[in-house]
Amino acid sequence: MHHEHDVTGVSVAILTLSDTRSFTEDRSGQTIQSLLKPSHRVVYYKVMKDDPSQLQEQVNAWVRDPLVDVVITNGGTGMSRRDQTHSTIKQLLEKEMIGFGEQFRQQSFEEIGPKAMLSNAIAGSVEQTSIFSLPGSTNAVQLAMKELILPILPHLTGELRK
Repeated sequence: MHHEHDVTGVSVAILTLSDTRSFTEDRSGQTIQSLLKPSHRVVYYKVMKDDPSQLQEQVNAWVRDPLVDVVITNGGTGMSRRDQTHSTIKQLLEKEMIGFGEQFRQQSFEEIGPKAMLSNAIAGSVEQTSIFSLPGSTNAVQLAMKELILPILPHLTGELRK
């Protein structure tokens, strides 16, 4: 269903957070990029260490960048001490899309069982930019992108521009 304010060709920034992966080894970030390419534009793609202050600085820079409609991060959403993405992103959000995390965990549960509860995937918005933070698992990224993010990107982006 198309709505009059839906935006086609959404511009996306991808950020992979990992202490171990390099750009060439980043299967999850590459998966996000390839799933976006048919209909949307990837304007930035970066891999950096899972560091809260650097994450906050990078996301804030992209929120201020007029080329960026959406920021998608992957990695750092689990329960280990190093996983700081959820708490860092949550502090930045003006509005949280609570249903995203709930739906992601519900659909993940169907695939991986109770381990889905360990995911702190989160989404929301800052000003006119939507932000999605996904786990680093390639399977989790595929699920989130195909089932949850891609179907709503045009409509969500249009809503945030109103």
